[in-house]
Amino acid sequence: MSEAPLPILMYHAVAYAPARAAHGLSVSPDAFAEQMAVLAGLGFTSLTAGELAAAWRTGRPLPPRPVLITFDDGYEGVHRHALPVLAEHGLRATLFVTSGWLRGEHAAGGALDLMLDWDQVRELAAAGTEIGGHSHTHPQLDQLADEELAFEVRHCRDILAQELGRPPVSFAYPYGYSSRRVRRAVREGGYRVSLAVGNALAAPGQGPYGLRRVTVRRRTTAADFERLLRGRAVGRLFAADRALTKGYAVVRGGRRLGRQVTGRARGARD
Repeated sequence: MSEAPLPILMYHAVAYAPARAAHGLSVSPDAFAEQMAVLAGLGFTSLTAGELAAAWRTGRPLPPRPVLITFDDGYEGVHRHALPVLAEHGLRATLFVTSGWLRGEHAAGGALDLMLDWDQVRELAAAGTEIGGHSHTHPQLDQLADEELAFEVRHCRDILAQELGRPPVSFAYPYGYSSRRVRRAVREGGYRVSLAVGNALAAPGQGPYGLRRVTVRRRTTAADFERLLRGRAVGRLFAADRALTKGYAVVRGGRRLGRQVTGRARGARD
């Protein structure tokens, strides 16, 4: 089994003029096309999340220079702009959809920009894109009570199974946040692999429910993108992100503990 780390690229919106809320984590269609040309030119082979998980579980060798191209949320530009570029270079991707944000009968509101509809999701799937889960309403899963957590994970799975004819095998945590309890809920929900953020290369030792990704943003330069692919200077490029994530993890843990204490106190009074 190959133990070499590999890049899992995390994209969100692909748009010329994204909504303000989605702008920072978007890329322009021109930048995306340039980045995919770099991938192809360097000889990378794209895998889906499910394929990577299966290979690492069974010890099946990976192709030369493997890479995962992933999209979170389900923005319409993935179909409009990204799909033709992927097809041009013979690349495949994994799309993690927030089922309640997509346009159609399951819409629950809260989307940050124009989202895909289910016909477009089916077209992406037919073109070789793996469709994974990303919760139903995109909450911070580690802050939810057990019943709410189970609903977000399983309702998304059930909707995808209904719309696409088979349940998803992969999941990505909204905001990248997870905990042991969240990872267990995802595993028990039937998913075989789940992706976080972490802004580091992915490796088998991270476990199938905590694979790390590197964020591609609007400010990611062509030089930075190539460094991400080669695993060079990743720590420097994301040093601020990592410091913020570590600090916020402490805050988040305190928030959840505070809610648990408050809930027990209320129960005692009742």
